[in-house]
Amino acid sequence: MCPSNKNSKPAPYTSPPEGKWSTGLCGCFEDLSTCWVTCCCPLITFGRIAEIVDQGRTSCFSAARNYMMLAHVFGACLYACTYRAKLRGLYSLPPEPCGDCCVHHFCFCCALCQEYRELKNRGLDPSLGWTVNAQKMKKGTTAPPVPPPGMTR
Repeated sequence: MCPSNKNSKPAPYTSPPEGKWSTGLCGCFEDLSTCWVTCCCPLITFGRIAEIVDQGRTSCFSAARNYMMLAHVFGACLYACTYRAKLRGLYSLPPEPCGDCCVHHFCFCCALCQEYRELKNRGLDPSLGWTVNAQKMKKGTTAPPVPPPGMTR
């Protein structure tokens, strides 16, 4: 049994570098719970991602409902790829391994898992919703999304 150092402080949060995905598209098994939820019910994962990426302007329920309705007319990948593009814009991520719509069309579960992991690896927890994450950012316990260059108020 290792002795614990009661005076040790948690390591400060370090965000993955800008312009680089923190995990690969096929890294689904790095987060098994998200992988499982996404395979069984991708609209939950998508709704959580959309709420965070839209900074609370779209609720998890609304995004998931829209995703489900569009899935019946094969439009879910088009809807989801817009949020992948928004996420890439927030963190200046490259369109890897190909365009956003292609990724969501051919590998939608992997794409959703990668986007979810990206948010988690950047200090946000999509399962908590935007309000809780915004409160954490105000306290300084997570890193806020960085707007793309050239955006001003």
